[in-house]
Amino acid sequence: MAIENVTDQNFSQEIAEGLVLADFWAPWCGPCKMIAPVLEEIDGEMSEKVKIVKLDVDENQETAGKYGVMSIPTLLLFKDGSVVDQVIGFQPKEALVDLINKHA
Repeated sequence: MAIENVTDQNFSQEIAEGLVLADFWAPWCGPCKMIAPVLEEIDGEMSEKVKIVKLDVDENQETAGKYGVMSIPTLLLFKDGSVVDQVIGFQPKEALVDLINKHA
């Protein structure tokens, strides 16, 4: 399962069911580029537990504003449409795996 790019238009339906890790990012953001391969690895290893989506905050300001995203990367973990956890800034793979397992 590949990481899906989501928009203001489809964000709500993409996070509505199950465990979803949403990466709020922008193309010009250095730490966002650093975390991208980490998320790809997690997606490859844990796709049965968690779905990962990416939202470009420059192109989708409505959703970023709705969730109070002020810094990027911000990772919000949703369970059945509700935020259950949040991390801001680059995180090592182990920290993200622990975060997901805590709520899986």
